[in-house]
Amino acid sequence: MKTVIRIALGLFMILAGIGHLTYARETFQAQVPDWIPLSKDFTVLASGVVEILLGLAMIFLVKKKKYAGLALAIFLVLVFPGNISQYMEHRDGFGLDTDTKRLVRLLFQPVLIFLAVYSTDALKKSHTR
Repeated sequence: MKTVIRIALGLFMILAGIGHLTYARETFQAQVPDWIPLSKDFTVLASGVVEILLGLAMIFLVKKKKYAGLALAIFLVLVFPGNISQYMEHRDGFGLDTDTKRLVRLLFQPVLIFLAVYSTDALKKSHTR
């Protein structure tokens, strides 16, 4: 089951990354807080590339899956302020056109973080001899 979750999460990240680079590029800019010192477009493009790389790592770096899961979890924590900003500033995007919808979206970020760690055993100690 963990393998299925890991691969599904990897595919989700790849699709999200493609969206950042193409069809949803402007929509993703709604999640970039104004205090980020880079342009919204650059931030969206850069995060899209990172999402694609992390998605590929989740799927294909099986022997290094703990590192991939940990890296993805850290990334998801780092982009969480964007989701908070979208909620606090009442910005629409991805059909999130009410505060209730934006709040529900916030609740999913910890789930994604958990799945990244759980599906890769990222926090389990390695037993080396």
